[in-house]
Amino acid sequence: MQFNTSVVSAHYRDDTRSWLLTDASGCQYSCRFLITGMGLLNHPTLPNIPGINDFKGVAMHTARWPDDATLDGKRVGVIGTGATGIQTIQEIVKVVGHLTVFQRTANWSAPLRNSKISPEEMEQIRARYPEIFRLCDESYACFLHGADKRKTFDVPTEEREAFWEELYAKPGFAKWLSNFGDISYNREANAAYSDFMANKIRQRVHDPVVAEKLIPKNHGFGTRRVPLETFYFEAYNRPNVKLIDITEDPIEKITEKGVKTRDEEVELDVLIYATGFDAVTGAFTAVDIQGVNGEKLNEHWIDGPRTQYGLFVHGFPNMMMVLGPHQMFGNIPRSIEYAVNWITDCIRYCRDNNVTRIEATQKGVADWTDHVFKCSEGLLANEVDSWMTGVNKNLKHKQTRSIARYTGPATEFRRVTGDAAARKYVDLSLN
Repeated sequence: MQFNTSVVSAHYRDDTRSWLLTDASGCQYSCRFLITGMGLLNHPTLPNIPGINDFKGVAMHTARWPDDATLDGKRVGVIGTGATGIQTIQEIVKVVGHLTVFQRTANWSAPLRNSKISPEEMEQIRARYPEIFRLCDESYACFLHGADKRKTFDVPTEEREAFWEELYAKPGFAKWLSNFGDISYNREANAAYSDFMANKIRQRVHDPVVAEKLIPKNHGFGTRRVPLETFYFEAYNRPNVKLIDITEDPIEKITEKGVKTRDEEVELDVLIYATGFDAVTGAFTAVDIQGVNGEKLNEHWIDGPRTQYGLFVHGFPNMMMVLGPHQMFGNIPRSIEYAVNWITDCIRYCRDNNVTRIEATQKGVADWTDHVFKCSEGLLANEVDSWMTGVNKNLKHKQTRSIARYTGPATEFRRVTGDAAARKYVDLSLN
């Protein structure tokens, strides 16, 4: 285990069937098998706005928050209202002197409803661990929540509204994952639930003009990642908080003093970029990964990721991915745990059977990528630009939507990959 080390390149060497890694200080490391565990949200991105380096105050990305940051009484600006922006805003509003939020895209959000867990409750939870893990294993996305099997419009209006009120009062992802299953693919059902959630925002934000700005108009509830919050919307009821919707008043540039929009220049002491990450594939393309004959992974994936089981890439032998593209994401810890165990068993098999080179096949990649695409058909989420569809407005190059994740049931993902292991990896190239 080596900490404080950034790997800048990983090159496969076919003559020795090994990988050569180089870190930022020039040190090199050789290994037979390369396991990538870099995470989905690893490589932060700054917005594609002129003057990004001109600001003379304190500027920081939420993923690189300095230990000595202080916001007490300061004039603070936040660019971005995604998951991190929402989490940041609801906390810093308690201490800042004035907060200006530059909203690029309005996002749906719902109450987290966290509460303290007493020692007695914790003991009860621990006693239920086997049941909890079993339920996670059986669910669609490895969560405890299971979708309601009824369809939205099969339920009378009054009963449907009561059901949604019940979900809204629950903690965690129940508002999203315990809902009627057809809200993920039925346009009318999704619109009905989105209207319900929009009214919740209107009830919580005093200024109706601000409330409307906070209600998404370009995507339905659950079609992008749903952040959870604690009094986020109430932050806009404070007199020291201002919302600037940049679809109405675009940011022209960052200046020495703050942010210049079309209509005004907002002077700031601190500028916070809550602008997210180059998600899913960004952690890979940030490293110079080269496979057979020096092929670069970022060029191999230029038209979108293609994998076998989300674990292997053709032309990159002995490289196995934990939470790579085309894997089941869902409940991330459960997904990581499964991938780690699968890869461990695979390497053990290779070691015990003198296999020194294991690689995806072209047929395996074609079959799995086709399966991933078919699982995504009909999902409203795939009609929306988001990091889940491979679109990031911070990146300057032209982008098209791609399928970055496996959206079928987790049970099917485990069945297919489990069968591949049980058949001694014959669908892969071993020698």
